[in-house]
Amino acid sequence: MTQAPSIHLRGKHSIDGVHLFGPVDVTLPAGQWTCILGRSGVGKSTVLRLIADLTVAGKFAGQIIASDGATIAGRVSFMGQSDLLLPWLNVLENTVLGARLRGQKPDMERAGRLLDRVGLSHHAHKKPNALSGGMRQRTALARTLMEDRCIALLDEPFSALDASTRADMQELAAEVLVDKTVLLVTHDPAEAVRLGHQIIVLTPEAAQLWPTPQDAPVRDQYAPATVACQAALLAHLRRTP
Repeated sequence: MTQAPSIHLRGKHSIDGVHLFGPVDVTLPAGQWTCILGRSGVGKSTVLRLIADLTVAGKFAGQIIASDGATIAGRVSFMGQSDLLLPWLNVLENTVLGARLRGQKPDMERAGRLLDRVGLSHHAHKKPNALSGGMRQRTALARTLMEDRCIALLDEPFSALDASTRADMQELAAEVLVDKTVLLVTHDPAEAVRLGHQIIVLTPEAAQLWPTPQDAPVRDQYAPATVACQAALLAHLRRTP
């Protein structure tokens, strides 16, 4: 697997001539998790889709480059807010979909291990309509982790999970995506502080770096420094227009 690059995004975005965000100047450090928070509608998902080179509403004026000079497209695993499971495929088939679409032979043993880790090994034969929302999201997470790309873009990947399962899946994602360049969109300050090497608060005017505790992720959610950081971050977000 190619070493993960850092990613530099500089520019601004508008929709139908109406300013959305920017100008911003952000670097996602290589091999680390960057968590981005901000008010709904400020453009967090747009940032994700721009980096992934997916279609977005509006116009971006700026540049997005990887530190190694190679194109970003083709090196990204992407998990959107919607699970996008194919309804005619079962859990296992959805998990290995990427390889199938590329005409490759899926690593079924690895897929089985991942489904076991996300708690779905006994549901591998089920179609999406037989799953709960949380089970569908865990299937989408397993599919994303199967891709094993050097860049991972995750848009609220744990939002449908109960607190205990969410903590488990956070730890699994951090384990599997170690040394990958990860951008995580979240509305949860506790999640950002637990997982983020770097935290960004996006507003229409700027992308502000938020100081993180000194210890490395995945952080102890009960540690005083972690609790203090997430409390301060929540207070800041509540004051941010």
